[in-house]
Amino acid sequence: MWRALRLSMTILEFQHGTLVLTGMPRDRVERIFPAGPFVWDARAGLWRADAIHYRTVVERLREVNALWEDKVPRWSTVRWPKPNLPPLRPEQQAAVEAWCLDRRGCIVMPTGTGKTEVALAAVALVSLPTLVVAPVRDLMYQWHRRILERLGYDAGVIGDNVFRVRPVSVTTYDSACIHMEKFGNRFALVVFDECHHLPGPVRRDAAVMSAAPCRLGLTATMERSDGRQDDLTPLIGPTVYEMPISEAKGRSLADYEVVRIPIQLSPQEQVRYEELSRVVKYYVAQRRKTDPDYGWEELCAETGKTPEARQAMRAYHAKKSIEERAEEKFRVLEDLFSLHAGEPCLVFVGSNQMARDISRRFLIPCLLSHSDKKERLDVLRGLEDGTYPALVANRVLDEGVDLPEVKVAVVLGGSGSARQAKQRLGRVLRKSGNARAVLYEVVSGGTKEEKRSVRRRDSDAYSKVRHRRL
Repeated sequence: MWRALRLSMTILEFQHGTLVLTGMPRDRVERIFPAGPFVWDARAGLWRADAIHYRTVVERLREVNALWEDKVPRWSTVRWPKPNLPPLRPEQQAAVEAWCLDRRGCIVMPTGTGKTEVALAAVALVSLPTLVVAPVRDLMYQWHRRILERLGYDAGVIGDNVFRVRPVSVTTYDSACIHMEKFGNRFALVVFDECHHLPGPVRRDAAVMSAAPCRLGLTATMERSDGRQDDLTPLIGPTVYEMPISEAKGRSLADYEVVRIPIQLSPQEQVRYEELSRVVKYYVAQRRKTDPDYGWEELCAETGKTPEARQAMRAYHAKKSIEERAEEKFRVLEDLFSLHAGEPCLVFVGSNQMARDISRRFLIPCLLSHSDKKERLDVLRGLEDGTYPALVANRVLDEGVDLPEVKVAVVLGGSGSARQAKQRLGRVLRKSGNARAVLYEVVSGGTKEEKRSVRRRDSDAYSKVRHRRL
């Protein structure tokens, strides 16, 4: 009799990033889960759902008092060898408490306000197997160092040709997408750092294939250019705590000002810019005669098909290069270096070529996406100890990476993203006494760069921008 009972018992298991339900009659499954998430897998002869639904499924089965066996979790309590967490500031404590109410959700706090400390406090509090997912390898290793420093735990590493899984591990979004089907039931808590990266069509699998009932998202800004930030609610949970940068200014962040410096193209640059603009406009106008909705995506699709489209695309990139690498920007940058002589400075640009040009002209190091770990650490240490007076970067320092104390930043180019603007501003806002931070935004007048500048300032971080000419 006991054997017959065991054979008929409902079993819930984890299988390749999905939940598998067996031993329950079809009519009962449809009655308990009328709106999903289970679907019938005819090939395997069982009910299947994405692992992300584990918490909902368990709650529902308990609610109906079903006789079932849970074989999904492969986690248990974690003990921290040497916890060394600093006291939390009031806003950090409020963020932890808000998340702990349901142990799911996103925390939105400006860069420099200590989101990592908030996450580590939450991780220490729940004491469950935890996977931290970071956007890039540098941040993955940074999390490894912080976990060792604050919790005394030598976390596993999954990524960068390393596959060392421990009850507490760190990984990247790319590696999580690849391997989550193998270990999606080994972690009860997943922390998504810079979680605005998650809703992409591929990276979202890192959340979908995980059975973790506890989820924490960290970001300075939720906005995405494709509007998919709303997907973070089903993937992680709702925003449980949000701190505007205006509230942190002068308190947990340094007081600061944003100074916009408009420049003009040289006569030669202006003539060339207008010539290139006419090439692009003419091609688009011709195409819109037959396709009124013709736009950027269509142009990109046609560049491999027709020489006219390729010519228009080359003209577009040449035009953008003039905007980003206007000669006047180099003169303004030289003046800013003189104005802030003796102060470490960050220079943000919009292309690798501009970064290399500045590096050669001013003999300062540049960090690009392909710079290796050793080079990056050397450059950041050099900026901290005064070996290098400044460094220039294209996007690689936009997010997350811990930087030495810097109070001066210059933006010479970039996207029109308000998110990128906030991230770059946050690089100079870590509070140090009463030191005031300043971010200079140098913009080529009469070009598309002006429109990108306006979009960048579409946030509370860029309110009351001061205009100045050098």
